[in-house]
Amino acid sequence: MRLKGIVIAITGGGAGIGRACALAYAREGATVAITDINADAAAAVAKEIVGNEGEASSWPLDVVDRRSVDAVVEATVARFGRIDIWHNNAGVSTMNRFVDLTERDWELNMGVNAMGTFNCSQAVARHFIARGGGGRIINTASMAGKRGNAPYLATYVASKFAVVGLTQAMAAELAPYDVLVNSICPGYVATAMQDREAEWEANLRGTSPEAVRSLYIADTPLHRLQLAEDVAGVAVFLASPDSAFVTGESINVNGGAFME
Repeated sequence: MRLKGIVIAITGGGAGIGRACALAYAREGATVAITDINADAAAAVAKEIVGNEGEASSWPLDVVDRRSVDAVVEATVARFGRIDIWHNNAGVSTMNRFVDLTERDWELNMGVNAMGTFNCSQAVARHFIARGGGGRIINTASMAGKRGNAPYLATYVASKFAVVGLTQAMAAELAPYDVLVNSICPGYVATAMQDREAEWEANLRGTSPEAVRSLYIADTPLHRLQLAEDVAGVAVFLASPDSAFVTGESINVNGGAFME
């Protein structure tokens, strides 16, 4: 078990990529603090881990609310004694033609995806520094944080570019404290979030969600939709001793849909 004895907190851990990462962390022996704005979803994942003889607890968390973030950091430390790794996974998207996007679209995407990552990272970085250093931050960014050609997702693209840039800035500034910061950039992941996006895009294109998914597959050299578990495997690597000299990276995990 590569993560035995490690305490990992994850945001947006109640479903999709977050759930897959939380379960993978637990299988590798980590103690997992699962947070989500949907308290019931977070609790269900924690119950699943405990039912499989793992250790986990859950808390409701609104990553945009700094008081909520600080409270969860404090509660996790009180429950488990420390936090070793914080995984910023909570995310949202909206979709529309650029000329039809609203201030609300901008505020929602930049709020949850960018400000949420900032809020949580700053809070846990202060915890890492106060205890004498050491720790890791993992961010779920996106292929859209490197490739602006993502139709109808301008505000989402902007927010994920912000996450990639923030990852590099934090990695450089926190390195003297032995804090590693990296991001994962998934592609077309088959989750409930993708289901919503496929419906939205189908309406905008005047086609069907199935046709939109076919476009996603055609854009992926490995020729299938990505699974949340594909992301979880890389998250485990970034949490493990195997990545002890990796920081400031945003790792493409998208089946070749974006290469650099």
